[in-house]
Amino acid sequence: MTSPIGADDRAALADSIRDLLRKRSGSESVRRSMQADGRIDRDLWDTLCGEVGVAALAVPEEFDGAGASWAETALAVEELGATLSPVPVFSSAVLAAGVVLASGDSDAAARLLPGLASGETIGALAWASRDGWDRPGVTAEAGLLTGTAEYVLDGETADTFLVLAGQSGTSSHVTLHEVDASAPGVTVTALPLLDPTRAIARVRFDEVASTPIASPPDIADRIRTFAWALLSAEQVGGAARALSLTVEYTSARKQFGRTLASFQALKHRMADMYVAVESMRSISAAAIAAVVEGRPDAAELAAAAHVHCSEQYMKVTGEAIQLHGGIGITWEHDIGLYFKRAQADAQLFGRPHEALQLVTL
Repeated sequence: MTSPIGADDRAALADSIRDLLRKRSGSESVRRSMQADGRIDRDLWDTLCGEVGVAALAVPEEFDGAGASWAETALAVEELGATLSPVPVFSSAVLAAGVVLASGDSDAAARLLPGLASGETIGALAWASRDGWDRPGVTAEAGLLTGTAEYVLDGETADTFLVLAGQSGTSSHVTLHEVDASAPGVTVTALPLLDPTRAIARVRFDEVASTPIASPPDIADRIRTFAWALLSAEQVGGAARALSLTVEYTSARKQFGRTLASFQALKHRMADMYVAVESMRSISAAAIAAVVEGRPDAAELAAAAHVHCSEQYMKVTGEAIQLHGGIGITWEHDIGLYFKRAQADAQLFGRPHEALQLVTL
């Protein structure tokens, strides 16, 4: 299904989000939020949901959403990737809402999506084991969940966990469950971070009663495809901003009486960075379109987007650090935050070399 929103409206949506983030999510605000309770900017989250309706974009109107598509949500994700704003858009509006929609369970959608769409409820997807996302860290038996989900995005501030659980005695069957974050037996532990702009937690379940959500047997594969596609939009936004910061810095900084940007060798390196960003933008758009349209090549394109965008984001930010010189490795300069986000994003939902196995050569 294609988006009902026209190109002009989509551009206006992106502009409104960009303008809001410019006013409300500058470098100082991001750094303050990194130290705040739950490591998110709750005021910005409330504003994005209340004034722009970011969390409601892809939610159908019957569940109090805007009735657009994931292509519109990707616009928001890209803008947030450019600012590194610590808000639970990816964890709640993308992963939590996405897994509920992917389940096809209309009762669960009616119960969960209105709160997720308004932003009043923050959802988090609990999935990975210590070894990664190939097998859930939690098992389900007789409706009770036991085990530990690792790398849960915004797990500290979640009101509801959507848990992908393996079944006791089987190696591949995965089911979906709803758990209130305050339920007895749920323990949330904040994790130290490589990327301080994205809060990640460990969530332990000790025989926790859950509400099963009917879902197809390939729900884990579906949400991985979806997550990689939307993550690539964030990577595009971050890489584009890293390039912009580099151009700004080299255009202002002088050496031997000339701006750094005037040196031919540095021009070539920044031109390569620009090509990398635009190639990321192209493959990300292709993967997102395939997901939105439900095409059979969506999984392959999403995996390809994860491989390419992860590698190029790390390359662009690595070059940006080099072109900034000594200041680029200091805590005070923002370019280092983009470098850390690039490294962390590459590990989400499976590393690039694992995704490469899903791409048909």
